[in-house]
Amino acid sequence: MIAALNGGIDDIGKAMRLHRVWIALAHEDIGDQHRRTTLGPLWLLVNYVAFVGTFVFVFQPAGKDAAGYAAYVSIGLLVWFYLMEVMSMSVSLFQREESFIEGTTLPLFVYVMRLALQSVIRAGYAIAGCVAILILSGTSITSPWLWSIAGLLLILLVTPALITVFAFLGAFFPDSQFIVGNLLRVGMFFTPVFWVYNGQGGIQKYAYRWNPFTYFLEIVRLPIINGELPVHAFAVTIITSLATWMIALLLLGRYRKQVVFLI
Repeated sequence: MIAALNGGIDDIGKAMRLHRVWIALAHEDIGDQHRRTTLGPLWLLVNYVAFVGTFVFVFQPAGKDAAGYAAYVSIGLLVWFYLMEVMSMSVSLFQREESFIEGTTLPLFVYVMRLALQSVIRAGYAIAGCVAILILSGTSITSPWLWSIAGLLLILLVTPALITVFAFLGAFFPDSQFIVGNLLRVGMFFTPVFWVYNGQGGIQKYAYRWNPFTYFLEIVRLPIINGELPVHAFAVTIITSLATWMIALLLLGRYRKQVVFLI
C-alpha cells in the first residue's frame, strides 16, 4: 500500500511540474468545443441560466415558500451539474486519451488535470450566472458567503480524485460509462437539487440524509440561503473527500502503468 501511495504521489508531482501542458490542452479543448459559434463559451452561461429558469418556472412553490426558491435552485443546479459532468466525463477519460497514453510518456495525472481544468472553466460561466441570479432574486451578499466559497474550494480540491476514481472504473469496466450516466440522471431526483426537504418522512428522508451528494450541495447552499455554517455537512464532505483521495492515490500508484493495456 505504501508503495502504491508513493507511486501515486510521484505521478501527481510529475504532472504538476508539467502544468503548462494540461493548462494549454484544457484551454484548447474549450476553444474547440465552441469554435465557429456566435457566442462561443458564453453558451455555457446561457445553458445554465435556461435550466435554472425552467426549473424555477415549473417547480417554484406557491405562497411564502416561493421566497428564496430561485436562489435554492440556482446553487443546487450549479453544484449538481458540475459534479455530474465531472463523473460522466471521467468514466471515458482514458479511452478518449488513448492515443496520448499509447504515444507519449506523460504522467497519467496530466489527463486528469486536463479534464479537471476544463470542468472548472465551464463551471466558471455557471458561477457568474448563479451570482447574477442570486443578486436579482434579492439575496444579500453577507459574510457567510465566505463559507460557501470554502465549500466550492473543497469541491474543486476533490475533483481530481473523483476524476481518477471514475476514470479507472471506466478502464476496468467499459460498461460503467452507461451505468454511471443512467444513475446520475436518476440520482438528480434523489438529491435535493430542486426539491426542498422540510423534515418529511419516507423516501425523501433517506434520499436527503444518506445521499453524499446532499452534503456537497449543502456546504455551498446553506451559508447563502440560511446564513449558517453547516458543520455536519462540512464534516461529511471532508471525510468523503479524504477517502476519495486515498482511493485515487492507490489506484494511480498501482495501475498507472497498466492502463495502456486496459484501454
